[in-house]
This record gives sequence, C-alpha cells and structure tokens, in this order.
Amino acid sequence: MAERREELLRAAVEQIEVRGVAAVRIADVAAVLGVSNALVLYHFSSKEKLVAAAFAYAAEADLAHLRRLLSRRTSAVRRLRAAVRWYAPTGQAKGWRLWIEGWASSLRDPALREVAGDLDQQWKAELAEVIDEGAAAGEFRCDDPMSVAWRLTALLDGLAVQMTSYAGPLSRATMLRWTEEALARELGIDHAALTA
Repeated sequence: MAERREELLRAAVEQIEVRGVAAVRIADVAAVLGVSNALVLYHFSSKEKLVAAAFAYAAEADLAHLRRLLSRRTSAVRRLRAAVRWYAPTGQAKGWRLWIEGWASSLRDPALREVAGDLDQQWKAELAEVIDEGAAAGEFRCDDPMSVAWRLTALLDGLAVQMTSYAGPLSRATMLRWTEEALARELGIDHAALTA
C-alpha cells in the first residue's frame, strides 16, 4: 500500500514537471504506471489532494537533503555555504520548476498553499537554527537568525524564478557569487573567509 502510494507520488511529480499543475490530470498519472484512474483516486480522492501530496513528497526529499547538509560536523559557515550553493538555482533544474509551479498554483489552491507554506517555514527554520549556532559559537555575529534566513531564501527564490523562467540570464558563476556575497554580508564576514 505504501509502496503504491509512493509510486503514484513519483509519477505525479514527474507529470507536474512535464505538464504543469494546471494541465496535469489524474489520467496522466495513472497512464504512467499503467493503472486505473480509480486507483489514483482511491489513494488521493481528488487532483488537488494528489498535487498537494506530490508537492509535499518532493519538497520533503529536498528538505531531508538540506538537513543532511546542515547537520555535517563542520563549522556553521561551511554548512551554510554548502546549503546556499545547493539551494541556488541552476537554470532549468527540475526541482525549481516544481517549486515555481507549486507557488503559482498555491495562489488558487488552499491545500497546496498550506503545504507549500509549511515547507517554506521549515526551510527557513533549518537555516535559522544553523545561523543561531554559528553566532553562539562566535563564528560570526547575528542578532536575528530568522530574518537572515528570510532574506537569503528570498534572494535565492527570486534568482530561481529568473534563472528557471528566463533560461538563465545570468551565468551560474555570477549567481553563485552573488548568493555567497549576500551570505557573507548577512553574517558580517569577509567573502574570502566564506570561501576558505
């Protein structure tokens, strides 16, 4: 039962990436796996619930990866740099297309809005926790870790929209430099210290 549900979620994520939230149908997901529409509806009861669950499934995998990066046994600065570099958009990355689809669709879909909002808050909380740890350890100074997490994710999300929607108007190197410079400014450290 759990395996079938996970197969359906993976297929839904794939179809959302290909077709977009508005165009994806229960039948598209069923066809990928060669199952009936009724089976998909048995597990999710509506397209809206399937989309929200698929988005949560994909985002939870990303969040788990972020947590692995942030739990490494190294300095907070290094963990934050690794997280920012991983989170940074890379052009037509599948993950960013899914997030952007989710954000746009959540404007009209309360279930998806709730899922996306909760996951977004978890991202910020994970970053803020490491920022707080680094400040407490004296690696840098930061009086408001959550505000720093908000500003960093806002920058990265905005760059993701630009890089994904407009086929990379910036080079990856430029975009990564900007994000690292922003992180260094937020932490009150020299950019060279961040990359050392």
